[in-house]
Amino acid sequence: MYEELLAEHTIMRRGAALVAVSFANLADGQPVDVRALVSTSRWLIEYVRSHHGSEGEHLWPALSDLFPPAVAELDRMVAEHQALEAELHTLSRVVDAIAAREVTGGRAEVLVVVSEAAMSGLPSAQRVHEILTRHFDEEEPVLLELFAQVPDSDLARVRNGIFHGDFRAGPHLVLGLMEDPDRIPGYAAVLSAFPASVRWLRPVLLARYRSTKKALAVTTYLDRL
Repeated sequence: MYEELLAEHTIMRRGAALVAVSFANLADGQPVDVRALVSTSRWLIEYVRSHHGSEGEHLWPALSDLFPPAVAELDRMVAEHQALEAELHTLSRVVDAIAAREVTGGRAEVLVVVSEAAMSGLPSAQRVHEILTRHFDEEEPVLLELFAQVPDSDLARVRNGIFHGDFRAGPHLVLGLMEDPDRIPGYAAVLSAFPASVRWLRPVLLARYRSTKKALAVTTYLDRL
């Protein structure tokens, strides 16, 4: 289960970096496909929200019941989720504004939105990436220690609740980020949990991921942030 959780976290880390770099490229005047950026950003926002919603419903209550001394630490992580949600909300507003301006005013109006958002402080896409990365860096060691003490029966129940409810849209992005820039640990086991139709379509979906990345004007991203 911990390996699966790390896989989910890696997808979100890489997805947040991909979006943040594409926003920076757009601000720099590079040929970013605005519609691709909007759809990828919305995918990231919903993926993170779905994952944290599943944790809040299934993981944190179970761990709090099993490990009362760890409640304070777990509550701190829930508070970090709330801070991240506030930043996701800001990013969502920016993305919606960009989508509207792209339709009514074209690229020049989109750049106005990006510029105005940047003037208010650290760009929201970069802020999401920073908060998400910091949160996972703090959360993963705690969960590794606690998971080792969870009875198998409870672990199976929690695992089913978390991963059964996770957001599954954008399989091209999920599969692509599982492999780019290298395969995540436990890749084969994670891939085997996908529906057969997704596994059969893997070459097509990876080609779509590469096309999306090109549309975002991103050649590399993990070393840019």
